[in-house]
Amino acid sequence: MIVVALIPALLGILVGWGGYLGLREKLPRDRGAGVRTRATLRSDEAFRVANRVAGLPTVVAGAVGVAAGVAGFVMPNVWGTVIAAVIGLIGMFALVAGGGALGNRAALAVPAPEPEPAGCGGCACGGGGCGALAGNA
Repeated sequence: MIVVALIPALLGILVGWGGYLGLREKLPRDRGAGVRTRATLRSDEAFRVANRVAGLPTVVAGAVGVAAGVAGFVMPNVWGTVIAAVIGLIGMFALVAGGGALGNRAALAVPAPEPEPAGCGGCACGGGGCGALAGNA
């Protein structure tokens, strides 16, 4: 039953580390971790704010997972270990989901980035290059 107790403990460490990186604003946007919704992925600033807000509930979720793993180790029978692991996993999921919802809400409050100007994106355009686009023709 050691394996059953290890599941929430290891997941708790992983989730807690992600929350810590989010709190410290060190979570990379291109890795697939963190709060990843349409609102958070629209800009680097929105992603940073969302994961900073979601960081504390995620760290707490990690602590719940580790605590559930420890509780599973000290249970006197198999059913106690299973119940501790299941309750810990449900608690982790609820806290991570709540943190994600808070992070998404925070990302919605970040102003949308300015749209890219229409037209040529560089100076290699025909008909005069950048001077024509800037009105210096």
